[in-house]
Amino acid sequence: MIKNDLFLRALKGETVDRPPVWMMRQAGRYLPEFMELRKKYDFFTRCQTPELASEITVQPIRRYGMDAAILFSDILVIPQAMDIEVEMKPNFGPYLPNPIRTKEDLDKVIVPNIEDTLGYVLDAVTMTKEKLNNEIPLIGFAGSPWTILCYCVEGQGSKSFDKARGFCFTQPELAHQLLQKITDTTIAYLKAKVKAGVNAVQVFDSWGGMLSPQDYQEFSWPYIQQIVDALKDESPVIVFGKGCWFVLKEMAVSGASAVGVDWTCSPQNARYLTGGKVTLQGNFDPARLLSPPDKIKNMVHQMIREFGKDRYVVNLGHGILPNIPLENAKAFVDAVKEYQE
Repeated sequence: MIKNDLFLRALKGETVDRPPVWMMRQAGRYLPEFMELRKKYDFFTRCQTPELASEITVQPIRRYGMDAAILFSDILVIPQAMDIEVEMKPNFGPYLPNPIRTKEDLDKVIVPNIEDTLGYVLDAVTMTKEKLNNEIPLIGFAGSPWTILCYCVEGQGSKSFDKARGFCFTQPELAHQLLQKITDTTIAYLKAKVKAGVNAVQVFDSWGGMLSPQDYQEFSWPYIQQIVDALKDESPVIVFGKGCWFVLKEMAVSGASAVGVDWTCSPQNARYLTGGKVTLQGNFDPARLLSPPDKIKNMVHQMIREFGKDRYVVNLGHGILPNIPLENAKAFVDAVKEYQE
């Protein structure tokens, strides 16, 4: 049994004394102890070495004592497992030298055996669970099929993913075939993570906001719904779409245990759009962690009052930025722990 199960209780909608807190991307680039490892090992070595991934996962827990840990990994391990080459270039980001643009490209993409291709992630789950010693829950995650398609087709990060969107609009049949392959792989991957010991899973639709509401219903949402349907009886599922306020209503009735909200949607609107019956997670602007610590504490308390302490998980509206001062991250977590109605 997990000693601090506040996060899991919030996902079930139970009454709590205070909401739980964790931060997207909490394991990583703003921590000096992470920087030390980054000097020695390249990005995918850190992801693919269970000892390193588990160590990075627990670093922020040791420092700040969040109510949940999220496994250090990357959404792009999925295309790697599908025989799509992915590099992480310093000062550039992800680079896929052979993007998927044609039927011939798509035919080479496989739906892999997860144990064979991503066994290192499952080993990292096992090692992390040992380190956490049932103190707090562990979250596993994956990118949404649409977000993964964006990288697979574009070949790199982008502000608008025009090539990816163009691929969907000019070759919708190929796009749907690729999305289904990614979905099948993702379901198998998340199920394997649950079996290995994660206590909840989150689907990140980081680039969902690139699509119009109508196109979202064709190229993103149905595939996320497949993932929720496949996982919800085995694990709590959190669905988070950046810039996706327009689909909060569907997310709320999807069977997901919680719905993530970014900072462009107010707590009041998020509650209204989701019907007030589902746990919400978010939505502090990551850049606001650059504010002074006392200001951060006041803003966090205000945010909790607006969302309400129940059916709520305190988090950022996207991943923590690399330049956040350590004391400011601490102020964010401490503010939640100190919260009293």
